[in-house]
Amino acid sequence: MLGTTILLALREIRRHILRSILTTLGIIIGVAAVVTMVTVGNGVTAQVQENIASLGASNFVVFPVRTNRGAPRPFDDGDVRAVTQQIAGVDIAAGNAGASATAFYNGQDWDTRVQGGNNDLLEAQSVKIAEGRPFTVQEQEAGNAVCLLGLKVREAIFPPGTSPVGARMRLGNVSCQVIGVMEERGQGGGGQDDDDTVYMPLKTVQRRFKGNDKLDFFVVKYDPAYEAKVIQDSLVDLLRERRLLQGAEPNDFNVIDTAQINQTLGAVTGALTVMVAIIASISLLVGGIGIMNIMLVSVTERTREIGIRLAIGALAREVRLQFLTEAVVLCALGGLAGIGLGFLASLGLTAAIEVPFVFDPVINIISFVFAAGMGIVFGYYPASRASKLDPIDALRHE
Repeated sequence: MLGTTILLALREIRRHILRSILTTLGIIIGVAAVVTMVTVGNGVTAQVQENIASLGASNFVVFPVRTNRGAPRPFDDGDVRAVTQQIAGVDIAAGNAGASATAFYNGQDWDTRVQGGNNDLLEAQSVKIAEGRPFTVQEQEAGNAVCLLGLKVREAIFPPGTSPVGARMRLGNVSCQVIGVMEERGQGGGGQDDDDTVYMPLKTVQRRFKGNDKLDFFVVKYDPAYEAKVIQDSLVDLLRERRLLQGAEPNDFNVIDTAQINQTLGAVTGALTVMVAIIASISLLVGGIGIMNIMLVSVTERTREIGIRLAIGALAREVRLQFLTEAVVLCALGGLAGIGLGFLASLGLTAAIEVPFVFDPVINIISFVFAAGMGIVFGYYPASRASKLDPIDALRHE
């Protein structure tokens, strides 16, 4: 019975194909908008989480800030050692010093950024070596001129298909030996492209590029088993003591908890995605009203047909089921079309704004079920009205 009813519904939809398409347009647009917004929102969330992850998980990033005293006071290696030795729960504390430089190799040049940091910093920031090796202890302590290349730097100055490991290149006026290439990392904190980076031992950058032993910032990797708030408070107290800040004097440094940022930004982008999806769902309601309207028109057009069916023995519930099935099939087809349109729109938008395409089967299934459900909600009244027609009056209808 149900199969026959569905076939009849498809026949009626095909008989008025243009009207059916126009009727389901609201459903198609609504479903496509919901799918697109959720998919793009998931991609933006994934991109944000990836960017934060470049700073390392379970990390604090500590950097100096300007106060009414004047320019920011930089940190030094003593601050990093104190944090490691005096705060429980700290696994790694590692400093960073950076400078801009032009990379040269075999007639090719590329403007990039040199980051000074030891293996502890690479570990804290989850930097992986794709080719070659990390720094040795001797290279770190002696400040040797060795370097690790980001993928973008490698592609810019080295011929395709050749390994840069072992080659000598120049960074500004400093000649260095390439000992490794880092894995792709993408966009990092502060808008910095982490693939457009060259890492050298911290002492090398401090001596050859900066001319001092100061740090731009340092990273503290803590044990997740410890309470992050307790470690952060201890870190702030220790640095205030070392920097001789008294009483109500404001901190001349800032401490960023990367895990907290990740959670906060994930929650914000998730909430925005839900809000936009809810707004887009209004199109579904408009589409549902259009379905009800066209089904009422269909009942009026087919009043005589309904009268004949009732007169030869069709039950009222069978007439109701027929019109309800037509409404559900119409909405389901619109839902499928909307999912397809949303999929294509999501591919285009994520590519345009350069965020990952994160396919979410759950939202696609929910959208389809919701669209089909709209057929039940908005198709029930026209179907009920058709089933209650008097056979005699229906047969007399012109």
